Amino acid sequence: GKDIVQFAKAVEIFHPTIDGKVCKTQGGTTTTNYGKYSETTVGSGNDAKVAVCGGKPAGTGADNKSSAPEVLRDFVKATLKEDGNGNWPTSTGGTPKTNDNAKAVAKDLVALNSDEKTIVA
Repeated sequence: GKDIVQFAKAVEIFHPTIDGKVCKTQGGTTTTNYGKYSETTVGSGNDAKVAVCGGKPAGTGADNKSSAPEVLRDFVKATLKEDGNGNWPTSTGGTPKTNDNAKAVAKDLVALNSDEKTIVA
């Protein structure tokens, strides 16, 4: 967990454009209500709290929402708690799947273009 936190901090400082492409939260059924990173995924009602990289809020996402997508730096601050001791490699709350956060970060990194991949390598 500590390694991903250090990686994320370096990306945020030196390559903010890439930071904005990794762990970008999704909109709920109301697309202007984005997932908001939290220590745990609520996963019920219309709550937008998510603990999964790139997570999608429950229902409309009207409760506890973010008005814009949150990204890697937000994921580290709110979900990993800056020390990497929580929610890595698996999230908490809702219906977590083994290594869901590690897989989601890897998926976003693979989706970067070749120049961006070279930068983060």
